[in-house]
Amino acid sequence: MSLIPSFFGNRRGNNGIFSDPFALDVWDPLRGIPFPELSRENSAFVTTRVDWKETPEAHVFKADLPGLKKEEVKVEVEDDRVLQISGKRNVEKEEKNDKWHRVERSSGEFVRRFRLPENAKMDQVKAAMENGVLTITVPKEEVKKPDVKSIEISG
Repeated sequence: MSLIPSFFGNRRGNNGIFSDPFALDVWDPLRGIPFPELSRENSAFVTTRVDWKETPEAHVFKADLPGLKKEEVKVEVEDDRVLQISGKRNVEKEEKNDKWHRVERSSGEFVRRFRLPENAKMDQVKAAMENGVLTITVPKEEVKKPDVKSIEISG
């Protein structure tokens, strides 16, 4: 039992509240209510966090993707200036003799989409993955200062 419902299945067994010595669980008001669309097999990375900062030279995106390899992540740019980050984490194989105490890591697919501003150079996007952090750099076009022409006032 927990304050937050387990969307990934109850693996503690049916030995009562004291079956998991590491649990700090108190009470689950949603216990027994099925959440089939959020099962462990098809749950999404609803918590995929992405930071977006703008520097004078570029837009920089950083996404935390722990445990994923670069081959499991896809970065795409669409014609209408949309940057899409997607990926998939497969469900860990379960053995019949395993006794799970806690299942908190999610599996499944995730997609994050960002509309980029007009000054983004869509043809020069670069992506790199290091230590579970995906960094995407989108260079910016130089902002052209408008030519100011002084007009003489007659009169």
